[in-house]
Amino acid sequence: MKSRTFFRFWYGWVGLVAALIACEIREDKKMKYANAKFITSAARKDQFIQIDKPIIAVCGKSNVGKSSFINMLAGQNKLAKVSKEPGRTRLINYFDFGEFILADLPGYGFARVSKEEKLRWARLLDDFFADKSKITHVFSLADIRHEPTADDRQMIEYLYAEIIPFTVIATKSDKLSRAQIAKNLTVIASVFKCGKDNIIPTSAKSRAGFDEVYAKIYRIIKNGEEDV
Repeated sequence: MKSRTFFRFWYGWVGLVAALIACEIREDKKMKYANAKFITSAARKDQFIQIDKPIIAVCGKSNVGKSSFINMLAGQNKLAKVSKEPGRTRLINYFDFGEFILADLPGYGFARVSKEEKLRWARLLDDFFADKSKITHVFSLADIRHEPTADDRQMIEYLYAEIIPFTVIATKSDKLSRAQIAKNLTVIASVFKCGKDNIIPTSAKSRAGFDEVYAKIYRIIKNGEEDV
């Protein structure tokens, strides 16, 4: 009985220490990313930054919450500008997160944008993704409350076709119950033809899911992990 009690105590202590270390790592990341800063914007291929750091791109439709996601990731309120009007991000905005560069891509699927403007955005994204060696990973954002749109599906299909590693970030999870989140994750996984473990439900309002996002970034940067 004493040996069993000892091993239970030992494993419990080891588990507690591991949890504390993981918490310290997460807090360290939050503090480090708090120094994230805007670098520049690019409207053309010749304006893309050339840097010897991993680049993680963030894409999604215009009202999916990209700016809120980036601000929450950095622990800042105004790093990425949150606009009341969708479709305002018309450039590729680069941010320095220390260990990596984050590229905020123009939002797609905004109906009130002209056809010419949409074509310009499409060309800009084609140019950005043309050199896949410069792109370490893509966070593709989708609104967890709704089934993915045709534009969402097209984006994921493009990433599959180009063999670009990506993770789906399901935003606005605070709007749903746990049961609804589980149900909608199944739908998203089915539409995108990916595993549910490649989808992270998040909320910029409640910070839900951001520990998982930090852990994902750690694996991407440190281990060169590639998930498709």
